[in-house]
Amino acid sequence: MGNIGIGLMLMAVGMCTVFIILLVIIGCSNLLIKMVNKVAPEEAPKKKPVAAAPAVNAAAMDAIKAAVDILTAGKGKVIKIEKL
Repeated sequence: MGNIGIGLMLMAVGMCTVFIILLVIIGCSNLLIKMVNKVAPEEAPKKKPVAAAPAVNAAAMDAIKAAVDILTAGKGKVIKIEKL
């Protein structure tokens, strides 16, 4: 029975050690993140000018509306069409 007790004690000490080391790593990581954000803050993204989308011709718009009407049994409607 002595070996089982020593084994359990070693397991508990090892798990506690790993837990403490992980807490230290998390603390250091958070500190590093705060320091980096103070030294080099994130730049605001530059907005790109939005180009005017080419208009969809009336025949294509009618065909799309008809297809949506058939597929959704009249419950769906097309609000706008844009190219992705």
